[in-house]
Amino acid sequence: MRRSFISEAASEDEGAIDLTPMLDVVFIMLIFFIVTATFIKESGVEVNRPEASTANEKSDTTVLVAINSDNSVWIDKRRVDVRSVKANIQRLHAENPEGGVVIQSDKNATVKTFTEVLDAAREVVGNEKVSLAVDKK
Repeated sequence: MRRSFISEAASEDEGAIDLTPMLDVVFIMLIFFIVTATFIKESGVEVNRPEASTANEKSDTTVLVAINSDNSVWIDKRRVDVRSVKANIQRLHAENPEGGVVIQSDKNATVKTFTEVLDAAREVVGNEKVSLAVDKK
């Protein structure tokens, strides 16, 4: 005469829900959103841009150059000397050769500084891929 005993631990395991597949799905979704997310590039300084009624949106920007009101040039959140703008644009443009350069110039920046940055950018990426950032009227 044999008796079988069912332990209480075995009966508790039968009612438990296995969360492993759900965690797998959550991690796969997290990886998907991280990989497909687009990150906003910033120049590193706040600029009061001029207004224009003919402003168009550009989506293929790889390099942002900002010119502050005191004529300091900022690229990739670092202050850069005007003479080294071309080298910095070349370095950043090499990461994505299809993209362009957007210059964010302050309203009070001098035309001389803007022209130096514009010439350096045009030498690297050409005339068609250089733009000036403005606010739409």
